[in-house]
Amino acid sequence: MSKPIVAIVGRPNVGKSTLFNALAGENISIVKDTPGVTRDRIYADVEWLDTSFTLIDTGGIEPDSNDVILSQMREQAQIAIDTADVIMFMTDCRQGLVDADSKVADMLRRSHKPVVLVVNKVDNHDKFMADVYEFYNLGIGDPYPISASNKLGIGDMLDHVISYFNSDEVAETEDDRPRIAIVGKPNVGKSSLINKLLGENRLIVSDIAGTTRDAVDTVVNWQGSEYVFIDTAGLRRKNKIKEELERYSIIRTVTAVDRADVVVLMIDAVEGVTEQDAKIAGIAHDRGKGIVIAVNKWDAVEKDDKTIYRYTNDIRQVLSYMPYAEIIFISAETGQRLPKLFETIDMVIQNQSMRVATGVLNEIMAEAVAMQQPPSDKGKRLKLYYITQVSVKPPTFVIFVNDKQLMHFSYTRYLENKIRDTFGFRGTSLKFIIRERKEKDQ
Repeated sequence: MSKPIVAIVGRPNVGKSTLFNALAGENISIVKDTPGVTRDRIYADVEWLDTSFTLIDTGGIEPDSNDVILSQMREQAQIAIDTADVIMFMTDCRQGLVDADSKVADMLRRSHKPVVLVVNKVDNHDKFMADVYEFYNLGIGDPYPISASNKLGIGDMLDHVISYFNSDEVAETEDDRPRIAIVGKPNVGKSSLINKLLGENRLIVSDIAGTTRDAVDTVVNWQGSEYVFIDTAGLRRKNKIKEELERYSIIRTVTAVDRADVVVLMIDAVEGVTEQDAKIAGIAHDRGKGIVIAVNKWDAVEKDDKTIYRYTNDIRQVLSYMPYAEIIFISAETGQRLPKLFETIDMVIQNQSMRVATGVLNEIMAEAVAMQQPPSDKGKRLKLYYITQVSVKPPTFVIFVNDKQLMHFSYTRYLENKIRDTFGFRGTSLKFIIRERKEKDQ
């Protein structure tokens, strides 16, 4: 099930980034350091009272004229309305209520999405509470006074934010159809692919009851099975500022990936794999989704007997952190290899849900340890006691060892490769959790 999405909206300089970083805490560095993931601080996974959600910062560049500020805020608000489950509307107690705040409040009110009104820079309640009351005039509920820089009032605000989550979750869990997100750069052929799937099979486009976003999902019936395709293609808005367009398309991608079981990353065969493709792939990898790389417009490429080999090599190099991803070559326009796309999606879904018996896992681990001795440091050698699988989507394993510090990344990767040699797990990442257990516990 996807995590709820919370978006922060507000004028420049009201403290959106400060609040974002305060809430993201150390999580932001995890997002930032994952290979291939965008370095912009756009989204982070946040946890409050055992509840996880994805926080999105819609704040971008700071425009220099009031007219542009207003259009910029409207753009941000629209992004939040389209993608978020809950919107945090941030205002500034020191600057007071301004015209731009009122106009955006009107948009948010009409969206019928839950809005939490946050009044920032309230460093001293006694001194500033009279100014906070002014924000009741926006007509979107009680203002929550906070100080993002001093982390004051954030607990009450988050309690209110997460109170909106539960009602949306039940409906989504009941829908067990595979959910496929089609992601990629603009103009790579995402819309063409969905249209081809619909055209070929005379299928229905429908609003699925219980989905929490405003985007229309597409139900595709392929050989008696239903698939829900989440399309990020039609959600772009024209914007003269290139960085902002990329920023917004990444926000859309994060929300689509969160809801999906399998992510189909479309790459333009004519252009080849790019840095932006790597960013988008990194989002799916970071969230442990099944991944299929579809190289589109394959019919437009001049080929010899080495072409597929060269393309595959290039993709594997740029996306070296996800060697498990499945690669297929298609043409959305002609329909070339679309049956293969569904076969691959089915295989990846199966692998995402595969469970391996504990006894078998421990046999594989014992054999691996016998073939390559675990690392040691200052005379102390790593001992591996036990491995077990604890969950699926993605398959997640816990390994009990004598000392976590000795479990180098390279040895974890070695064990992963041994498990993959036996079971494949093609198209899905594997997650490993290392736990310490003292020898006397044995």
